[in-house]
Amino acid sequence: MGTKITWLGHSTFQIESAGKTILLDPFFTGNPSASISASEATADAIIVSHGHGDHVGDTVEIAKRTHALVIANYEIIEWMGKQGVENVHPQHIGGAHKYDFGTVKLTIAHHGSMLPDGSNGGSPCGILLKLEEGTIYFAADTGLFSDMRLIGEEGVDLAILPIGDNFTMGPDDSIKATKMIAPKRVMPMHYNTWPLIEQDAAAWADQIRNQTSAEPVVLEPGDSFQL
Repeated sequence: MGTKITWLGHSTFQIESAGKTILLDPFFTGNPSASISASEATADAIIVSHGHGDHVGDTVEIAKRTHALVIANYEIIEWMGKQGVENVHPQHIGGAHKYDFGTVKLTIAHHGSMLPDGSNGGSPCGILLKLEEGTIYFAADTGLFSDMRLIGEEGVDLAILPIGDNFTMGPDDSIKATKMIAPKRVMPMHYNTWPLIEQDAAAWADQIRNQTSAEPVVLEPGDSFQL
């Protein structure tokens, strides 16, 4: 059946694979680019990359309603427990764990991770998701770093990279990242949510085609792509 990836706006993705639905960084409430509301979101698992409000988002509400398994670094999982979320699994950078939908490995990311209430959110993470149909690297919020070459050695079928600039990599650095990771396909995220991070995704896609070996995949919020 393949793996279906839906961009729900900003850095929020829904991944359907092996009969399971996985949400990445489910930020709906207060997200002007969200294609659905938090009350419409469903999940078997939720993976949170770091503690900022536009990534933790609606995780607590969705997890309580759906009983989805929440996966994140140790500090965020400790915080989730204090919010009443019971179905959790902590991991940390460099560690991998096999779930019923695939294997999750957390990677480094250069960013911050303070939680919405000021609590310690631990280290920010990227997410390497190994599924039956391929491997997805969700870089989350990060600047460019040379160890992306090592992540690329995992054999990445789809890299999802931020291009918004100001808070994360911008388009130019995302091109460098794509060259280091050498994925089959690359998808932009974390852009056009607010004026501060507006970018021309079509121009970015042209640069990807001209300067790298990857195929760009540009979606509108609510659109899907089959891996």
